[in-house]
Amino acid sequence: MGEAFAGDKKVGGSILGGPEKRLVAWGAPKIPRWLETYHLTMLTVPWAALNLLFGYLAKDDLQWLWGGSAMIVAQYVTDLYDGAVGRARGTGLVKWGFYMDHFLDYVFLCSLVGAGFLLSPPGLGGWYLLLMALMGGFMVTSFLTFAATNKFEIYHCGVGPTETRIVFILINTALIYGGVGHLPYSVPTVCGLCGVGLVVMVWKAHRQLWRLDMEALQTEAQKSSTDRSSRSGV
Repeated sequence: MGEAFAGDKKVGGSILGGPEKRLVAWGAPKIPRWLETYHLTMLTVPWAALNLLFGYLAKDDLQWLWGGSAMIVAQYVTDLYDGAVGRARGTGLVKWGFYMDHFLDYVFLCSLVGAGFLLSPPGLGGWYLLLMALMGGFMVTSFLTFAATNKFEIYHCGVGPTETRIVFILINTALIYGGVGHLPYSVPTVCGLCGVGLVVMVWKAHRQLWRLDMEALQTEAQKSSTDRSSRSGV
């Protein structure tokens, strides 16, 4: 039999992992009984839609970005507790939850990039497409590595989804107080940093999977050699 599905067991940790665990332990029992794990997961849909709306409204008044930051916090809370509620109540849908939770994380990520595009000066569309591709690259690499190792790792150098959300909130805050005039410079810079990070992530995955394959080949060669020795000794 193959290994048990491990998509609900994340490998590694983030800078804020300790406080998050305490927050989950404190808050999970307080979630109303009528609010189930799958309800919390699906709430990402309205959060993403509202985030795009606030991005559109921010074209005329950047104060609407406070609403976008509120949606980031709301999505963080529902994403943090959906799995915890399922485990505590024995109602978790492990494989559905893995698929839908991470697919909707991608949807929300698209809404964040889309909101930035909506309020940006003209001429940055290509950079936002590149940024979306790079952000998607991080997720694709995590899922492909998980498929090859059955170990789901979404934390890198202590940075995970929570820390990334904080960065987006800081970006919104900087836009509110500093305006959008710097975006023609900052968006390409962010793309460059994400590109470097993605290259490092892919290189690490390449080395890990190469090592695992080489170890498997060596084990198979040793087994074959032992089998030949056994047959020749008969």
